[in-house]
Amino acid sequence: MLRSLRVRISQGRQYIGDLRAASPANFRGLPVIASTPCATDCRACADACPTHAFTALDPLQIDLGRCIQCGDCEPACPEKKLTFSNACHTAAVRREDLLISAQRPTPPPIAVSQALKQQFGRSLRLRSVSAGGCNGCESELNAVGNVNFDLGRYGIEFVASPRHADGLVISGPITRNMAEPLQLCFDAMPRPRFVLAFGACAISGGLFADAPQVERQFLDQNVPILFIPGCPPHPLTLVNGLMDLLGIALP
Repeated sequence: MLRSLRVRISQGRQYIGDLRAASPANFRGLPVIASTPCATDCRACADACPTHAFTALDPLQIDLGRCIQCGDCEPACPEKKLTFSNACHTAAVRREDLLISAQRPTPPPIAVSQALKQQFGRSLRLRSVSAGGCNGCESELNAVGNVNFDLGRYGIEFVASPRHADGLVISGPITRNMAEPLQLCFDAMPRPRFVLAFGACAISGGLFADAPQVERQFLDQNVPILFIPGCPPHPLTLVNGLMDLLGIALP
């Protein structure tokens, strides 16, 4: 028993009381673009990016929906224009809001959806579907229910059956083998229902965007109401994105 107590004391306090102020250490999160000019005709960062996340070079612009936070662009830039912070409040409600630059360094704040707040503000059930994911995003989705983040304290929980779910959380690029099961899962959900895209693969296809085995027509028909960027996203990105969208205040 004394040994168990020593282990528990050594672990410290795992519970995060203030999720808004929490800042994850050693997390490579939001890219930071300096305002210094790029060298003439320089494409070093874009050439180093495996997902073509640099959508413009003058001025420099990064698509967080494609960025996998690999960090390859940082050492490639001769002007040292790119760094990565540990910021994780990067969720957005519109796809175009994920485009950042030196002039707009972060996605715009998420406005409270009064309709969703009224409908789901006190009880929200989510069904997670891994549509060809590598299990990185799925591991982070599991983490939101642990003692650290405890998403359930806000009435938000993941359920096993789509018939009990209000929202569908998609991870992975959506492979051909998962396209039909994903549609069947969504069709089984009662209305009103919505879609959340979790991770770069779900948002843009990520590293697999151009693969012939990927079939993303589902998202063309069902546009997500919340985009959670990252590879994988930090649990705090999902937690704070949902809290912003539903207007949930800290207890």
